[in-house]
Amino acid sequence: MASRRLALNLTQGLSKRAAFNAPVRRGFATPVTTKNGVATECTTLSNGMTIATEHSPWAQTSTVGVWIDAGSRAETDKTNGTAHFLEHLAFKGTSNRTQQQLELEIENMGGHLNAYTSRENTVYYAKAFNADVPATVNILSDILQNSKLEKSAIERERDVILRESEEVDKQLEEVVFDHSIQREDLVDYIKTNYTADRMVLVGAGGVARAQLVELAEKHFAGLPSGPISQASAAVAQLQKRKPEFVGSEVRIRDDTIPTANIAIAVEGVSWKDEDYFTALVTQAIVGNWDKAMGNAPHMGSKLSGFVHKNDLANSFMSFSTSYSDTGLWGIYLVSDNLTRLDDLVHFTLREWSRLSYNVTEAEDLGRQVVTSGRREGPDEVARVVSKITEKDIMDFAQRKLWDQDIAISAVGSIEGLLDYNRIRGDMSRNA
Repeated sequence: MASRRLALNLTQGLSKRAAFNAPVRRGFATPVTTKNGVATECTTLSNGMTIATEHSPWAQTSTVGVWIDAGSRAETDKTNGTAHFLEHLAFKGTSNRTQQQLELEIENMGGHLNAYTSRENTVYYAKAFNADVPATVNILSDILQNSKLEKSAIERERDVILRESEEVDKQLEEVVFDHSIQREDLVDYIKTNYTADRMVLVGAGGVARAQLVELAEKHFAGLPSGPISQASAAVAQLQKRKPEFVGSEVRIRDDTIPTANIAIAVEGVSWKDEDYFTALVTQAIVGNWDKAMGNAPHMGSKLSGFVHKNDLANSFMSFSTSYSDTGLWGIYLVSDNLTRLDDLVHFTLREWSRLSYNVTEAEDLGRQVVTSGRREGPDEVARVVSKITEKDIMDFAQRKLWDQDIAISAVGSIEGLLDYNRIRGDMSRNA
């Protein structure tokens, strides 16, 4: 359900995007020249693994990494938290290197090794001098294919992650992670998702395409091109289904929290949707606001002025979060004015409705440059965004916002938040 995803997100990380969320074109080397003259070249190995490079001959260092098309979205209810758990275990030792050997090898070459997990990607990357790129790729390959996943390390990291989750829970912007993950769950996740067809080996800096392709063939050619077992293949196939947005809500009332924390969203757009930039511009029109800022009374948007004048909220932040095949477009509200939550939500959604029929030229932010995680040059992004007009924004709002189902997630002192149907009714008001 969308509200469950929204409850997991609220806002932390809603705008995070991995650098290669758009599919990389597969096939022969494909150069795409960027503004600074550096060409992006993509090559695919026989097992389906993609190698993408941007070679800068003058660079003394290189960043290489493996982007995997699997993040927290690839988890099931049973394996919730597995992607993040694996990230923690990445550098705890392999069948070829102990944890100490890994750390010493990276330190001796003066490199930097790290990993992170997002909703749709898991990334392992390193930065090193050009001469150390072969050793760096070898280490990345070893981590991805030969991690020991020792039970003692799993239990140690479980304690670390649980402490992290307790801190995250205090922020009200993330979900507490499942405590019950076992080694078998981690192994199954790897077999299902860590396959060559879902990986991109990326190199930027002094490393040349030919060198990185040769290293990839040496260290990653043995990766399977897809899940080996029927069970893993079935799970992987389920992950490819387009998600269905369903109007829904999750409410957790906790009167010990002095504020109401409310997220409301409609179905947004994917990275590849033609409305991608229009959604970002529309988000910018609604804007963000925080009364703690000195310029709070003058932050520009109609909603911020109204909220400030009537003391309806502590802050709000609009968001347009895109995934590979769907998205969430909405707003996150925080308020300690608990008796006026209905007013806050009502006037927020009235502002959304206004976008469907009344966007002024002054609000046309089409010339504002917004960035994309896709491989497009700044000039191309600016050209696309500059063409967006107030008519485009109203058209987007009429199709995506007006009278659309919503997902609601609320935590804290939310007694004053009215029922779903009352809030849903505000999605089609003219005034």
